[in-house]
Amino acid sequence: MTPDPNETADATTEPDEPNATDAEGIDPVTLEVLRNQLESVAEEMGQTLIRGAYSPNIKERRDCSTALFDAEGRMIAQAEHIPVHLGAMPAAVDAVLEYDPRPGDVFVLNDPFRGGTHLPDVTMVSPIAPETAGGESRDDGGERGDDREIVGYAVSRAHHADVGGMTPGSMPAGAREIYQEGLRLPPTRIVEGGEPREDVRSLVLANVRNARERRADLRAQRAANERAEDRLAALFDEHGRETVRSGFDAVIDYSRERIEDEIRALPDGTYEATDVLEGDGVTDDDVEISVAVTIDGATVDVDFSGTDGQLEGNLNAPLAVATSAVYFVVRCLTDPEIPPNHGCYEPVSVHAPEGSLLNPEPPAAVVGGNVETSQRVTDVVFTALAEAVPDRVPAQGQGTMNNLTIGARDGSFTYYETIGGGFGARADRDGMDGVQVGMTNTLNTPVESLETEYPLRVERYAFRPDSGGRGRFRGGLGLERTVTVETPATVSLLTERRRHAPKGVAGGESGATGENLIDGEPVSAKTTVDVDAGTTVTVRTPGGGGHGDPDERDETALEGDRTDEKTSSGE
Repeated sequence: MTPDPNETADATTEPDEPNATDAEGIDPVTLEVLRNQLESVAEEMGQTLIRGAYSPNIKERRDCSTALFDAEGRMIAQAEHIPVHLGAMPAAVDAVLEYDPRPGDVFVLNDPFRGGTHLPDVTMVSPIAPETAGGESRDDGGERGDDREIVGYAVSRAHHADVGGMTPGSMPAGAREIYQEGLRLPPTRIVEGGEPREDVRSLVLANVRNARERRADLRAQRAANERAEDRLAALFDEHGRETVRSGFDAVIDYSRERIEDEIRALPDGTYEATDVLEGDGVTDDDVEISVAVTIDGATVDVDFSGTDGQLEGNLNAPLAVATSAVYFVVRCLTDPEIPPNHGCYEPVSVHAPEGSLLNPEPPAAVVGGNVETSQRVTDVVFTALAEAVPDRVPAQGQGTMNNLTIGARDGSFTYYETIGGGFGARADRDGMDGVQVGMTNTLNTPVESLETEYPLRVERYAFRPDSGGRGRFRGGLGLERTVTVETPATVSLLTERRRHAPKGVAGGESGATGENLIDGEPVSAKTTVDVDAGTTVTVRTPGGGGHGDPDERDETALEGDRTDEKTSSGE
């Protein structure tokens, strides 16, 4: 779909304003070219980060995200990375804007109560002020008096394998307060006026395990942000300052208009649902998440009143994380070709009571909220909207990231993995087998890399037959991953769907629940334990739910299930 150039006229400001733009000057062809170029800047940032990182969690699993923001803190382009990272990124930029950023500064943060998600996700935010933005010389050495105009922000977010705290990997199952989860950084200048702040870097590295790896990963993030400034300067040279600045407004307006059209096509009404988490790492009691989704014309309001209060354990999720999960669902139910930026989010509002599971107050522990609670928020919002658009909502997927962390307390190694599982069946096709579902989008760690980098040995890595729920369309299969630890270590597991199976829809059966074992003995869904050398850890991930009456499954599909050994019973 090609945008109408006249549709962006309302985005203009007076020419004498610092941020003046002339969206009327963007013709449809130029707008499409700019949109693709801006998205390519974000993608190139991601490739720079991945290539420059040392930790397998970033360079192999690609547990990182990059995006480009305008001077007002609005996202204008993102790479196709991690949903829970990207939807929460605007909160990080908003937090940095409170600190009077100047050209040449670089901010680092991870505080979930000041723009972060959970402590292992370290965010770097860099003002972009290329020479061509205002014609200013850069020969001043980056002094604080630099009056170059900031035209935007480059943002990178990466899951660091360790940021300190009570356990290797900074993902402790039993944490009761954020202080136990690692080093907490509000927005802090790690580079000031172009000069690295060695005092800040030394402070960070003194509080993490494997400082050499952390130093390299931070350096890779800074390189990614610098790449954005270079590439944006090239776009100014190619198109002209005002054209590119007008393009920022135009791509946002275009996405907003497209998403509003999609929302208007949904039936108005209020749709409600409830789901649960299986304990918080301190108790095994179910934790309830309740939602009411109201569609009214071109707006979507999502209210989590009725959700349980703030927890003692670490499944509390900052509001930015819950909001990110809502954004993900809205994008899944609308046209995927709409460019992902601030415009997509403007028609969506999210509310959760202060002091609740989805809007906790310090010093709440939150490390599991980002990875597990976000998944359940996704499930419950999908369930609510299934009443409005049943053919667009899949059966439930595995609903967990199956977080497995194994590390040495001396900091010599930390392995972190989120393990794929079953994707829920859809109204017209089977669910996918052994994939990441919902709020994560990482790759796996290849066996060869895992065994080279860590004192670990992979004993088994395979699909779980019979784990996908039966239906006219079958749910995707879960996985089994078995790893032997060859040195004394600490094992942390943060998982879900070990009690409550992923549900099928329209008569489809539920997928299989997951299971965690240490030396063959079942352990809790949330566990941290010290183990001896030779200990074997097994994670069996849930399957996806089925869609439709199993008796209506095509005979050819059933034969394929048997041939592919997806089922052992032949059903």
